[in-house]
Amino acid sequence: MSGEQTTQCFEGLERSCTAGARDHIVSAPPLPGLERMEARFNGRFFAPHRHDTYAIGVTLQGVQTFSYRGASHVSTSGRILVLHPDEVHDGAAGTDAGLRYRMLYLAPELLRSALGFDHAPLPFVQTPVFEDAEMLSTLATALGSLETEPGDLLADELVAGLARGLVRNSGQATRTNGRISYRSAHLARDYLRENMAAHVSSHALEAVTGIDRFAIARHFRAAFGTSPHRYQIMRRLECSRRMIADGSSLADTAAAVGFADQSHLTRHFKRSFGITPGKWAAACRGESQSS
Repeated sequence: MSGEQTTQCFEGLERSCTAGARDHIVSAPPLPGLERMEARFNGRFFAPHRHDTYAIGVTLQGVQTFSYRGASHVSTSGRILVLHPDEVHDGAAGTDAGLRYRMLYLAPELLRSALGFDHAPLPFVQTPVFEDAEMLSTLATALGSLETEPGDLLADELVAGLARGLVRNSGQATRTNGRISYRSAHLARDYLRENMAAHVSSHALEAVTGIDRFAIARHFRAAFGTSPHRYQIMRRLECSRRMIADGSSLADTAAAVGFADQSHLTRHFKRSFGITPGKWAAACRGESQSS
């Protein structure tokens, strides 16, 4: 992914308010065990410090330089950074053009829950700057808009994706926590199908299956090849296609199947099917549409 494409994936944050500002930091509303922020600055901004969380981020514009574990490191647009808990580091813009990046702070205990095997050490990524297309996609979803708060199921999916990325880039062997509970996975699937248009919380799935949310995520993906969040989105989209083909308006369809609004439906529809709902509707009517 090019630097320009990467930046486009992370747009949408109060641009009119921050345009022209020399230095700024904007934080998203915090989630349990998860914080998100954007920083834009020139020169050396952060003195040596350390967090008790994983710091996982993406450089968006400029050159990002920092000292970490006895060495100097450089990141440029589209590259991922991972800094481990309790490791001293600083932060600076490497050129006069300034620096812009977004960062996610992940609590180790939340990562531990997502990994699901208590006897294994937390993953340690030896190289703090690297490229990983799958992990970048997860970060684009997590950090693409700091103004919106992901729902329970999406937040669980993002943490699970970050956990897989950290293990993959640490060189640790991926391990499973015992046998797949197909019963739990099927109970979660049936509940999601029956409540397709509703906001389904992680607590609801825990109550239905009797296991914790990250165990649900692991068993569900093993059984059905996708996450609970994605499964529910696809059931909504399947229903949307039928309703649109039968002549329902896009606004009515979005409301009926559980999307926030028509633009929310359109975004997911095009991402999943490669065309907009409007183009799908025109094709179902035998009409032509340019977009």
